[in-house]
Formats: sequence, C-alpha cells, structure tokens
Amino acid sequence: MPTIDSKRSTLVVVDFQERLMPAIAESETAIANARRLLDAAALIGIPVVFTEQNPKGLGRTVAALPTGGHPVVTKSTFDSVPAPGFIAALAPAHALVIAGCEAHVCVCQTVLGLLTKKRQVYVVRDAVGSRRAESKETALRRMERHGAEIVTTEMVVFEWLESAEHPRFREVAALVK
Repeated sequence: MPTIDSKRSTLVVVDFQERLMPAIAESETAIANARRLLDAAALIGIPVVFTEQNPKGLGRTVAALPTGGHPVVTKSTFDSVPAPGFIAALAPAHALVIAGCEAHVCVCQTVLGLLTKKRQVYVVRDAVGSRRAESKETALRRMERHGAEIVTTEMVVFEWLESAEHPRFREVAALVK
C-alpha cells in the first residue's frame, strides 16, 4: 500500500539524544517535526518505539520528545535491528515511520537493516538530521534507492488521518499549522 495506514504503522524515533543534538544542522526543525509526529501518534493511537545510542556517552532522548510509556531500546550498534528488543518492540505487519539522527549513520543503517527484513519503511525527511546537509541528502538518496519511501511530517500526519472526518482531525491538523 503506497499510503501510510494508521492501523498498521509504528513511529520509530532514532537517537534524538541530548549530547548529539547541538551538533546537528537544523536540529530545532528535526526535533519540532519529530514532536509533531509524536503528538499525532498519541492522538491517533499509533505505537511508538524510541532508540538511544550509548546513552551513557550521548545522554538520553531530549526532553522535547518525551518517551513516556513507550519502549526505549538502548543500543551500541548503529543499526537498531540487531539491538536486543528492537525487532520485538515492532508489530510484525506494521510499516515503520522513521524520524531521527544521524541520517547518514544510525537512521540509514537502521533503515537498510529493516529493508533487509522486508519491512516497509517511510523516512520522514524533515524529521531526520545530520551534522552536515550533504550527509543527510546522500543518506536520503541511498535509503530511497534501496526501497524506503521519503516523506514529510505533513504527509505522514494527513495519511494517518485519511479524512477530514477523522474524529481527531482538528487536533491533529493543528499540530502542523
């Protein structure tokens, strides 16, 4: 299915960590869009999984993206797929909507790992970041070449809603205004 089905998708928030974010180009935009996705997921009932790369060194997930009761997978590998508990935290038939950092390292390797597992993956272009713009753009092209769909925050939110008749339409649409 080319559109993102709210009943069959999970939001994966990769490594938005305290000590990493100051080095990320346009980090405020990536964090703000990840927060929009997180808030929309909460309103619509989309499951969420967070990852944290070496939290002792890079800190926890930034406060702007509360992990709440969602699973948080701690990892040392750049690819989240082999991390203990990651695959188990994902509903088997769900498409995966990915936001995170860095686009060319942990996000890219996680996406490529998920694609080798035959998972459908949507990378949210305006909710991923890298230290350098060329690294982000190169990673997006590579992930797309291997089968990931490149989308934006608004695309995800409105595909999750499907219709202006959705009972949470006004609340969710307000997140992207």
